[in-house]
Amino acid sequence: MTTRIDKRFADLKKEGRAALVTFTMAGDPDYATALAIAKALPKAGADVIELGMPFTDPMADGPAIQVAGQRALKGGQDMKKTLQTVREFRAADADTPIVLMGYYNPIYIYGVDKFLADAKAAGVDGLIIVDLPPEEDDELCLPALKAGLNFIRLATPTTDDKRLPAVLQNTSGFVYYVSITGITGAATPNAGNVSAAVGRIKRHTKLPIAVGFGVRNAETAKAIAEGADGVVVGSALVDALKTSLDKDGKATGKTVKAVSDLVSAIAQGVRAARKQAAE
Repeated sequence: MTTRIDKRFADLKKEGRAALVTFTMAGDPDYATALAIAKALPKAGADVIELGMPFTDPMADGPAIQVAGQRALKGGQDMKKTLQTVREFRAADADTPIVLMGYYNPIYIYGVDKFLADAKAAGVDGLIIVDLPPEEDDELCLPALKAGLNFIRLATPTTDDKRLPAVLQNTSGFVYYVSITGITGAATPNAGNVSAAVGRIKRHTKLPIAVGFGVRNAETAKAIAEGADGVVVGSALVDALKTSLDKDGKATGKTVKAVSDLVSAIAQGVRAARKQAAE
């Protein structure tokens, strides 16, 4: 079965360019603003949308995304509202792939079977669950694949050739390569190292490789896009959102534009990379 994610990466491969994958937190800083941001992303240049599922203990996230999750939870965001966000997005956009990213606990509490059925019905295409290793595939990965959702796995600089086959075994959609060791938004990746790592992973899989962690501007995105199938940007967008809020942490008239303008700039970097490589 071909998902929206499979189709999008296949289309971009024909175009000869990398995908821009954007991460924002569902419900940050409030439901309506987060939905407006999601709706603005494709026009700004996002090819795949990752929506964060807010969680109280996000151990892999840096301070920016942790605080975004706290803002969302404080605003009343929960799993039902996150799936409702996807449904409302889908009402106007049938093509842009949506991936839910986060931790297993909220899904476990919601109920795995119910979550998968509701996510599929809402229009979710894939899942990135950062705290479920391959050894736990029976918990969620295999049921998700059976339900027709992509299960996207993370590979890191410390994922060696011995470990990679296990990581890739039930992965689908794309592989998310974490370009630096540590938490999100902590450092800037080295394009040369990333390109070499992508080449190494590609020896083990035909799946597209999208690279994230530390991409903050068009220049870095362009450098990464020259050696990868996708560029993921998250913390930089969350930071842009944060700086647009008022002193009470509420959305302003600048909030949606702050995020979409940065996405537009980074999208230009991603698109410039492949044009240059093709000339």
